[in-house]
This record gives sequence, structure tokens and C-alpha cells, in this order.
Amino acid sequence: MTGSERRENIIRQIRNSKVPVAGKQLAEDYQVSRQVIVQDIALIRASGYDIISTNRGYILNGPAEVSRVFKVQHTDEQLEEELCAIVDLGGCAENVMVNHRVYGHLEAPLHVSSRRKVAEFMEDIHSGKSSPLKNITSNYHYHKVTADSEETLDMIESELKKRGFLVE
Repeated sequence: MTGSERRENIIRQIRNSKVPVAGKQLAEDYQVSRQVIVQDIALIRASGYDIISTNRGYILNGPAEVSRVFKVQHTDEQLEEELCAIVDLGGCAENVMVNHRVYGHLEAPLHVSSRRKVAEFMEDIHSGKSSPLKNITSNYHYHKVTADSEETLDMIESELKKRGFLVE
């Protein structure tokens, strides 16, 4: 795991926690020293996150994040268009999920939140590392999308519907 990936995970962990997250716990979770966590928190703050240190751990001071699961279908050629439609409106495609008739529920993390991350994801797909999970279920799949408000999720839903990706 790279430092930037670790910091993204730390932000997500602190944001999703109902209680303050201790630095010692973060160090154990990511198998790094406590000092590395202190440096990560400083970098996270410098990038604009309002992380508060309390005597019980770190908390993220900011707007609550909301999420929604969208059922979608599209071709491989439309994959980039779908992800860009989500991130351009302020969403983050947190994962991809499929319900396979034999294997059951399969899920993989994505954390695609910007055009840069869309490009990186598409490069991984085009390089032949793997093929999209949707291909095992006739292109039907689900995304958990997070955003800063229900209004943003409504706009994303409307855009996915307009482009013909949303399955009713």
C-alpha cells in the first residue's frame, strides 16, 4: 500500500467511525509506526481535511457523507463514461458489486473519486490486469456511490438515467 492509499484509507476510517480513532489503532491497522500516522495526519490536514486530535483519538470535522447504491448496465466501451458521470458531479464510486447465480454476491473496492482515478482504473483494465466484474453478469452491476449530499446523489442518479446506464 502506498502512502497516499494509506492516507485515503485513514480518512475513510476516521470518517466512518462513530468514536474517535486512536493513533495507536491506526498504526496497528496499517502496520506502520505511530510517527508515520502523525505525519499522515499532518499531510491529510494540509490537503484540506479538518481532522481534530482529541485525548481519545482523531475525528473528522466536516459534512456528513451520504451514500446510495445504483444498479447499472453498460458496455466495456461505456465504462469510462459511467465513472466520469459519477465523479464529475462530485460522487465517489466506492465499489462495484454483482450478484452471480453461482458465486453469489461479489464485491470489489474502487474508491474512484476523480478523473485522475478514472484514468488510472481504465489503464489497469486496458493493460489486461483484469476485466470488469460486470462481465460475468451480462453487464449488470451495482455501485455504492458516496457524496456530500442527497442533492448530489440525485444529480448523479439523473445523469446515469439520462445516459441510459441506470437500471430501474
